Amino acid sequence: MLALGLWGLDRGGMWGDEGVTFMVGRRTVPQIWHLLHGVDAVHGLYYLLMHAVLTVHPGEVVLRLPSLCGAAATAGLVAALGTRLARPRVGLWAGLLYAITPLTGHYAQEGRSYALVAAGVAAATLLLVRALEGRSWWPYGAVLAVTFLLHEFAVLVLCAHAVTLAAERVRGAVWRGWIRAVGVAGGVLIPLVWVSEGQSAQVAWLRVPDWDTTERLARDFLAVTPTGMVFWTSIALILIGLGAGRLASVALPLLLLPPMILLSVSQFRPLFHERYVLYALAGAPLLVAAGADRVAGALRWLWLEGRGVSGGRGAEVERAAAEVGRRRELVGAVSGGGAGRGAGGGRTSEVGGGTGLDRTTGAGARAGNRPPLGNGHPVPEPPTIHPTRAVQRSTHRPHQPHRPNRTFRLPRIHRPHLLTLAGVLAVAIPFLHGLPAYRNDRSADRRPENLAAVAALVGREVRPGDPVLFLPSFWRVTASAYPGPFVGARDLALGESGARSGTLSGREVGPGELRARLAGVDRVWIVAQSNLLPSRWVPGDPTDRVKLDVVDGEFARRQEYVHGRVKLALYIRRMPPQDTPTLTWPPASATTPAPPPPTPAPPPPRPTPR
Repeated sequence: MLALGLWGLDRGGMWGDEGVTFMVGRRTVPQIWHLLHGVDAVHGLYYLLMHAVLTVHPGEVVLRLPSLCGAAATAGLVAALGTRLARPRVGLWAGLLYAITPLTGHYAQEGRSYALVAAGVAAATLLLVRALEGRSWWPYGAVLAVTFLLHEFAVLVLCAHAVTLAAERVRGAVWRGWIRAVGVAGGVLIPLVWVSEGQSAQVAWLRVPDWDTTERLARDFLAVTPTGMVFWTSIALILIGLGAGRLASVALPLLLLPPMILLSVSQFRPLFHERYVLYALAGAPLLVAAGADRVAGALRWLWLEGRGVSGGRGAEVERAAAEVGRRRELVGAVSGGGAGRGAGGGRTSEVGGGTGLDRTTGAGARAGNRPPLGNGHPVPEPPTIHPTRAVQRSTHRPHQPHRPNRTFRLPRIHRPHLLTLAGVLAVAIPFLHGLPAYRNDRSADRRPENLAAVAALVGREVRPGDPVLFLPSFWRVTASAYPGPFVGARDLALGESGARSGTLSGREVGPGELRARLAGVDRVWIVAQSNLLPSRWVPGDPTDRVKLDVVDGEFARRQEYVHGRVKLALYIRRMPPQDTPTLTWPPASATTPAPPPPTPAPPPPRPTPR
């Protein structure tokens, strides 16, 4: 995950949200605290963390390093979950699958909090599993509290954990411990929810999710590649992995419940975006790895059957392969321990009278009376040996019709490693299949906009003293992220900087003062959203309405550079109507004055905002 995340981390310019992180992170702690009272309280803890990071070295790569570390930690935690809930190779496969998922790599290279939130949820899920095994609940509650402060929508993971507890049929004491830990984390979250509820206008741009949104989320979550054989193979393995018992009871609720709940709520109040539930992605590679392990186990069983190993012996072989460290003990118990136990009568004394050798085939030889090993599995019973043939068997071993040691030598130690290697290769195939998508995602042009490219255009085109407007005011983040090219420009609308006013984009002057400032300029540069000017959009802010009305009505566009969602355009004031040449009227002569131009029709009224 670190290797994939470092590849292309220096891709270039920040996009809008990263610019906000960079701008806020470079403010002082009191300025950040002042900002959180009015906007972005949901990201408060993350901004404080980024303040400490950017104090060391402000830059694009350093801005993204915390997200990369969070993604790497999540991959390791997913592997730890797979190991704890199943076996090491399931953990290895799950961690690798998480690392090569394109959505993981995308958010590992963004200067936002979502990769860190995913790491917090994965850590809390692992601590939940440990608590179910008898550990303390307080680490679980502490990690949840920190994760909730990083982003409040992480609270949806509690629904997934509650379903896990119900599926495991835990005792009442376990439920009480979980409720106490959740109560502590929820108590920390309540003030944040109260403050952020008053700032809900920030997500007014979200729309009601439709079926296409759900399908796109499923393709991003459930497979490394969104189409083709790899996708459908991943779906099939997930379905097979549903029978993985304890792992499925943890991974399936984590994968399904947070996205489904947020999608359902967003039908009434739009709040959904895939990054808000990125942490749920961890459930998909766990199920895929569990399904692959079950398929590998079935193929192994078929191979053993083909070698003539019976069902019971096949199970013993599987246990012997899983317990490589106890292999010698198992082989010794089968090959040499039978006669000693029969002669000593240790096994026959549990049954009663008669000769011990006759009793070896009775109740004392049942699996329920076999002494267990340290791993809890009973020792396989040795074959029945008649006393008169004991010496003959020992002197004619090459001619024995039945050799127990051959059965346990079938799964050589290197075979599990070959199986693991096959799994790694199976992970490499979809990665290579999706390599073009990984390469494209490492380009700055794949983000919604490239603020560095826009700032470079400003440095090349804008002359010292030229006036600049930002429409809407949010795009002032371009000047905050890359202030150098804007040093010589005049920001006509800015009244007070964002750091002093406790806002993201600063506090602008009123509509009247802005009209007066625009009246004295003949040219103005606009940094605007690319679908504006001209448009039918009516801004809610009165100052933004003045920008749009004056520029669109009194100025004409001369140059324009579009880069994603943002554009840089030069507007020149139109000449007075009598001085404007038209194709309708001939040029004025020295003796005959030109007739006055027709009065333009009034523009149609603008539609009211939705």
